[in-house]
Amino acid sequence: MNKISIIIPVLNEASTIANLLHYLIANSSSENIADIIVVDGGSSDGTKNIVLSFISSLAQSRHHNFSTTLEEPTIQLLTSAKGRAKQMNFGTKYTNGNILYFLHADSFPPKDFDKLIIEKVEKGNEAGCFIMQFNSDHWWLKLAGWLTRFNWKVCRGGDQSLFITKSLFSKIGGYNENFTIYEDNDLIAKLYKIKQFTVIQKWLITSARHYNNNGVWKLQYHFMVIHLKKRFGASAEDLHKYYKQHIC
Repeated sequence: MNKISIIIPVLNEASTIANLLHYLIANSSSENIADIIVVDGGSSDGTKNIVLSFISSLAQSRHHNFSTTLEEPTIQLLTSAKGRAKQMNFGTKYTNGNILYFLHADSFPPKDFDKLIIEKVEKGNEAGCFIMQFNSDHWWLKLAGWLTRFNWKVCRGGDQSLFITKSLFSKIGGYNENFTIYEDNDLIAKLYKIKQFTVIQKWLITSARHYNNNGVWKLQYHFMVIHLKKRFGASAEDLHKYYKQHIC
């Protein structure tokens, strides 16, 4: 039976992680989710305590409702070295599902995302994502979201989430931990190269907070520069250096 392991890398996500965990449980079927793995990269804002509190409250609720069954997913909090690639690779070591689902802490997949993913896998699609919508009325961000419906590599990004069978993830070597940024695009490029990527036409909602904090045009410009730098051979270190200089 196909089961999904959700891996969420976090770093100072106290404002959103509890909402996401509640949402994932409320909008999926427990028999389809093997586990939810939250991998912290060194948060200093109370993220870890919030996750631990959520786990404790959930356990108490299941006990009082006598609802604990073998089908219910477990939630784990792990700590790893900082860096999304490192955190996500680390999290996969503790998963029990045969399908990995990588999700950012501020991205909320569609209702029944688990069923949608499993349906695709059972049809032979071993990797893919959802179409994405920013929680913003800015026309450019609306357009950027609309373009994600097309199965083009240039329209992809980590905010759209990523599902991939554990066997394929292992086969392609997982995330390249040399990348501090752009790790999602690097992995997705490998999947497009072997023609193994599908786009589920259901909306995932993601936060526009980075655009709000940095300015839409400024951030979009720097993302474009990073993309072009990578295309013309820039190293992972060069990309991170540029990101630190202009965005962080």
